[in-house]
Amino acid sequence: MTDVRANRRQFLKFAAAASAFPASAIAQGAAPRIVVAGGGFAGATCARALKKSDRRLNVTLVEANQTYTAPPMSNAVIAGLRELKLQQFGYDGLRSAGVEVAISAVTTIDAQARSVTLANGSKLAYDRLVVAPGVDFRWDAIAGYNEAASTKIPHAYKGGEQIALLRDQLNAMEDGGTVVIASPVNPARCPPAPYERASLIAHYLKAKKPRSKVIVIDAKDAFALQRLFEDAWKELYPGMIEWVSIATSGSLNSVDVATKTLSTDFDTYKATVANIIPPQKAGRLADIAGVADRTGWCPVDPITFVSRLQPNIHVIGDSAIAGAMPRSASAANSQAKICAAALIKLLAGETPTPATLTSSCFSLIAPDYAISQRGSYRPVGDIYNDADGGPVASPITAGLDLRRDEAKQAMAWFEGISSEVFG
Repeated sequence: MTDVRANRRQFLKFAAAASAFPASAIAQGAAPRIVVAGGGFAGATCARALKKSDRRLNVTLVEANQTYTAPPMSNAVIAGLRELKLQQFGYDGLRSAGVEVAISAVTTIDAQARSVTLANGSKLAYDRLVVAPGVDFRWDAIAGYNEAASTKIPHAYKGGEQIALLRDQLNAMEDGGTVVIASPVNPARCPPAPYERASLIAHYLKAKKPRSKVIVIDAKDAFALQRLFEDAWKELYPGMIEWVSIATSGSLNSVDVATKTLSTDFDTYKATVANIIPPQKAGRLADIAGVADRTGWCPVDPITFVSRLQPNIHVIGDSAIAGAMPRSASAANSQAKICAAALIKLLAGETPTPATLTSSCFSLIAPDYAISQRGSYRPVGDIYNDADGGPVASPITAGLDLRRDEAKQAMAWFEGISSEVFG
């Protein structure tokens, strides 16, 4: 514990020193320059919160794509329950809030010179940089499966084209086919998402192609909300979903894209439609910024979200190592607001104080049947730990009224957060 406290004191001294120049800039009436790279729930939330907190700030959001496709609720698109366009958002709302938006990829970040170079040739100077890299995939983890292969066997875990591809493959599949989903090892974004996907695909198959089935090949021996999912599968989709643990089948070792054959340590699975969600790491921005460590993820101070590897750079969202806090849109939104508040204090030469972060994660198992897990998290030492007794999941024994109510809450949550962030 002595080393942890010493490291904490050293880090706060380091963070305060790093913020000295922007603080003096505020005192002189200059407008500090904040660049936020990455326009998902984390980055867009942070940019909006910064501008709302202090209109004097010069806040620029940098994002490679004109349109952001939100992962929450995307499994409903795959299952034909929702239009893809309802998942897609632009950045006019942030422009209206006073945020400058630059649509271009980041090519280089010079932490010493405090500058970001974009693919369009422009260069942005900053006093503070926030990066929200999201997740990327470890393309070398499964033999035969790489980024090119994902155009044939989609991951459908981010991006509108991938989501549409898996949806279209399901639509084209004949009745009696087998859908094989490969679920990744943790850490990964939104751990319940593969099982929500299996559920909603089963809902689609039950209605349209009832002789078909879903097999989930897992890289784990257990998964989030497992009993709730499995009880629901027995109730709603008896015999349609088979979950295979790593202990049963072993790791997914290779993929034959041409035949859609997935080979594990002990078995081979021939899919009519295959969906492989690869192991994950922090997105490319993390490498460009130099904020990812050997794990592939980004260590941060839990109070300020300042990178432990680069001064004046904050890291938020799914790429940050945040202890017990889940990698979810809700958690990213909460992190971004706390990061923005801490950054404002650092600019003013003040010391940020610990804050409680929250996360709400809903999983649809049918259009009118959902389960959830909600939690709050507080900094303890150098990471976030569960607070207030730990996460609270939906009750195991509950009537359909509660499951329907949670489905309504899931939709209300998504509409609320997307409107708040992008509206």
